[in-house]
Amino acid sequence: MSKFFNYFEERKTLAYSLIRIFIGIALFIRGFLFVSDPATVTRIAGNEQNFYLFAYVAIGHLLGGFLLAIGYFTRLASLIQIPILLGAVFVIHIKQGFLSSGQSLEISVLVLFLLVVFFLFGSGELSIENYLSKKK
Repeated sequence: MSKFFNYFEERKTLAYSLIRIFIGIALFIRGFLFVSDPATVTRIAGNEQNFYLFAYVAIGHLLGGFLLAIGYFTRLASLIQIPILLGAVFVIHIKQGFLSSGQSLEISVLVLFLLVVFFLFGSGELSIENYLSKKK
């Protein structure tokens, strides 16, 4: 049984990178869905102040998600998205509470937690940042 766990123990840096890639792709898709829904765009971007907020969320998820997925400027990409997720957690989803049928709060808290981890620890093994640092 220890050989089984040793196999995964030796690859935990790979697992960290795979989680970063998954979260990056998920955030990119969330950004794409956000901008591709005309009703959401019209509802949220109804006035100039909301338009800037909408643009920040859309660009943050699209660009930040892409950068996270490829592992480039990971800390910056995380930092850009942390305020978005803080807003999602403490302004939008907190009203629903935990264990609601949609589970939006739980997912938002999880993504926020992972963004803080990526901000603190960087991109991991499978990343453009790691590749470029080895080339120097």
